Amino acid sequence: MTTTDKATDAKKASIRLAAMPTDVKNHALKAIAEALENKKTEIIAANQADLADAEKAHLAAPLLKRLKFQEDKIAEAIEGLHSVISLEDPVGVTTSALELDQGLELYRVSSPIGVIGIVFESRPDALVQISSLCLKSGNAVMMKGGSEAAHTNRILADIIAGAGIASGIPEGWLALLEARSDVTDMLKMDRFIDLIIPRGSNEFVRYIMNNTNIPVLGHADGICHVYVDKAADIDMAVNICVDSKCQYVAVCNAAETLLVHQKIASDVLPALKTALEGQGVEIRGCEKTRAIIDVVPATEADWGTEYLDLIISIKIVDSMDDAVSHINTYGSGHTDVIVTADRQRGVWFMDYVDSADVFMNCSSRFADGFRFGLGAEVGISTNKIHARGPVGLEGLMIYKWRLMGTGQVVADYTGAAARPFTHRKLDKKFNG
Repeated sequence: MTTTDKATDAKKASIRLAAMPTDVKNHALKAIAEALENKKTEIIAANQADLADAEKAHLAAPLLKRLKFQEDKIAEAIEGLHSVISLEDPVGVTTSALELDQGLELYRVSSPIGVIGIVFESRPDALVQISSLCLKSGNAVMMKGGSEAAHTNRILADIIAGAGIASGIPEGWLALLEARSDVTDMLKMDRFIDLIIPRGSNEFVRYIMNNTNIPVLGHADGICHVYVDKAADIDMAVNICVDSKCQYVAVCNAAETLLVHQKIASDVLPALKTALEGQGVEIRGCEKTRAIIDVVPATEADWGTEYLDLIISIKIVDSMDDAVSHINTYGSGHTDVIVTADRQRGVWFMDYVDSADVFMNCSSRFADGFRFGLGAEVGISTNKIHARGPVGLEGLMIYKWRLMGTGQVVADYTGAAARPFTHRKLDKKFNG
C-alpha cells in the first residue's frame, strides 16, 4: 500500500472516528491494553532485535536508552492507556453558547482536528501514547518512527491497529510509515493530513517546518534551566537540580544549565558538585563557578546545547534579572525552574520567563503529559498558538460552530427595518 493510499484511508477513517461514541473508544483502548499485555513476549523480542542492531551500529547512548522498550516500559504504556480511558471525552464539549435571536442559537463545540501526522525518533513508547490519545480524541493518525526502532514499531502498530479495528474503530485509523521517503511524501499531503507533530532533533524539526504547507506543532530543543535563587533552601536546591538532570537524562525536560545567584553560590556549589559527580555528571562552569569548584571550563556554545547526556553547565548570575535574561536568550521556551523560599520572587520569575512551562521548587522532569494528568502526550509544544507545553487530548482538538435556527434568513437582519440581534449568552450545552 502506498503512502497516498494510507493517507486516503486515514482521511476516510477520521470522518467516522470523529463521531465515534465514547464507550466504543474506551472499549478499544481497553482492548489495546489487553493486547499489549498478551503480546508482551513478542514485543520484547522485537525490541531486543532493535537494540542488538543499534549496538552494532554504535547508536549514541541517549538514543539507545530511549529505544529500550522492555517489560517496565510496556507496563508504563499499559498504565498510560488506562489513564487515557479514565479521562473525559474531549469531543462534543460545548465551549460557548449564544442566542443570536429568539430561535437562533449558536454553539461552539469541540471536534477532532482530523488526521494527525507524527514523525518521531527512537522512542517506541511514543507510538503507544500517540495512538491512544489520537483514538480517544477522535483523530486518525499516520506515524513515521525512526528506523532504529523498526521491529518494535511494526509489532506495536500491528497490535494497536488490529485491537482497535476489532473493537469497532474504522480501518485505516492508524497507519505506520517505514521508509525514509515516506516522510517526504507525507509533507506534501495537505489534502489529507491536517497537522504534523515532529519529535526529534532541532535540525530535524526545522526541516519539517521548512518543507511542508501543513501546520506544524512541536518543539526543536529542550534546553531547560534550573535557577537557584539567593533565597533558596540549599538541600532543596541540590535535590531538585540532581533530579532535573539525572532522573532521566535522555529527554527534553531534563535540565541542561544551572544558574546560581552569586550570593548563594559559595554555599550551594560544593554540595551540587558532590551530588552531581556522584551521579557521573560532567560539570562545565563559567569562570566564577570555577573559582569556587574545580570543573571543566564552559564555552559560549554550552549555554545553547541540549546535551541529553550526563553533562551540565553552570553559570553564576548577579541577579534574578540576569537569570531570566539568560534563559530568554539561550533557552528553548520549554521548561524552566526557580528554587526559592520567596514566593513573590518565584512568581516574578514565572511572569518574566518566556517558556511553555515555568516551575517553582520542583523538578523540570514534571513537564510531562502523564504527570500533568493529561493521560499521556503526543509531544511538547513551544508554539504560542493552539497548544503549548505537554500536548494531550485538548491539544488534538479544534471546534465547529453549530448554528441552530427556525427558518431565519439574513435579509430580515439588514436594511432600515433590520431585526436586531440579541447576542445573549446561554447557560446550556449543545444537544444534538
